[in-house]
Amino acid sequence: MSIWAWVGVVVLVVLVALFIYDLVQRRHAILRNFPIIGHLRYLVEAFGPELRQYIVADNNGEKPFSRDERRWVYTSSKRVDTSFGFGTDNDLESSPNYLIIKQAPFPLHEPVPGEVGFDELSMVPAAKVIGRPRGRRGAFRPSSIVNISSMSYGALGSRAIEALNRGAALAGALQGTGEGGVCGAHGHGGELSWQIGTGYFGCRDARGQFDLARFGEVIAAHPEIRMVEIKLSQGAKPGLGGHLPARKVTAEIAALRGITVGSDCWSPTRHTAFSSTDEMLDFVELLAETSGLPVGIKSAVGQVSFFDELAEAMVPRTRGVDFITIDGGEGGTGAAPLTFTDHVSFPFKVGFAKVYAAFAERGLTEDVGFIGSGRLGLPDTAMVAFALGCDSINVGREAMMAIGCIQAQRCHTGRCPTGVATNNPWRQRGLDPTLKSVRAAGYLVQLRKELLQLSRACGAIHPSLITVEHLAFLDDHFGSRDAGDVFGYQPGWGVPSKEDRAELTALAEGVGR
Repeated sequence: MSIWAWVGVVVLVVLVALFIYDLVQRRHAILRNFPIIGHLRYLVEAFGPELRQYIVADNNGEKPFSRDERRWVYTSSKRVDTSFGFGTDNDLESSPNYLIIKQAPFPLHEPVPGEVGFDELSMVPAAKVIGRPRGRRGAFRPSSIVNISSMSYGALGSRAIEALNRGAALAGALQGTGEGGVCGAHGHGGELSWQIGTGYFGCRDARGQFDLARFGEVIAAHPEIRMVEIKLSQGAKPGLGGHLPARKVTAEIAALRGITVGSDCWSPTRHTAFSSTDEMLDFVELLAETSGLPVGIKSAVGQVSFFDELAEAMVPRTRGVDFITIDGGEGGTGAAPLTFTDHVSFPFKVGFAKVYAAFAERGLTEDVGFIGSGRLGLPDTAMVAFALGCDSINVGREAMMAIGCIQAQRCHTGRCPTGVATNNPWRQRGLDPTLKSVRAAGYLVQLRKELLQLSRACGAIHPSLITVEHLAFLDDHFGSRDAGDVFGYQPGWGVPSKEDRAELTALAEGVGR
């Protein structure tokens, strides 16, 4: 017999065996009723997201990011033409809450290559010096209004973390570490925002409690850490602790986190170092005194009374957080129970507006840096964030797409097809950190560039000078409402202080007028 005949025999035997197995097994009704053919259903289901993205969905139909949005990220990362032809395909007149950016009759001059002061990286510094109002020794002004969200080593593979870190260095941006701690992949030139979660990974003792001595050791060993972020909750799973499945816990990750190899890594739902707003502020001051760095919190927004209580406690100006990162309920680079992703915590626009109001009503907005997170990595959504009062934004999934993510939604399985959200060596081999870092930087630069273009089209020299007066929302009855009315903002809210406005104008002149 020829080799092909043998192959045919083997295939036939396998099919017969599969047919018999499907008939006798009782776990899957489809397979029992439709032997062999029933497997096609599971195959189609497995590739469903990819099929919908590339074959079925229209340009605006796929979620969480549409084909048009992904195309913009991909072309931005490659530094190629990001233009779209033949006009919008959005239905402006029957889409409720459709954003309109109100351009000025006499826009500011856009910087062009060759002009004195033009910066090809479109550097746009943040609106505030983080930590200055509280006199932190390490107070600083972030050099970029767009930075990379906290995504842990473990949730993302080491090559993805390295690519993002190198990209942050190229673009002059910050990278959040995620609650998994500072790892070797973070050490490629990018400055860091060290996130401390409820598991205290990287600064915990043998019992899993916070260890101040270890915290100080990490700060001393990593001068690239510029700020410390205490994570209360996140948009992906607010009210739940973090979870890294056992299949993603390698020996290196286990050593970094102080856990057991190959076992599920669960973070507690709440902190053990503090249990009230008052104790949290004491903890913030302890970390700030030990490190000299600005210390803030990250939280999704649920019960707003916490932020009212926090703002009230900061009125005497003896203690306080240096920045607040608000994560929208629509955010999330990981996985969570469906109800938590769909229904727990407010979306960014609603949640941030409530938090900002709590501080604005008490005259504290100049004391705090406001950072937005939660699907803000596109120019239009970022503009809303700045109008509401954000001083900078963090981007997560969009940064992942810049280095290769195709929205396959396999993040929690360890089987990410592009090697971004997996620790599998074989799947990671296709991700070259050096090459992908250029893509990450390209995306960050293009986003900053378009934010500059949009703000100058509105007559503002810096995105943080955009206010709710520059935005409106259409309804589906041929009407519109100004953003200030939609979010209940008072005149002057969301506007930097006079001192910050003067500094922003001087800094913005560095990229031309």
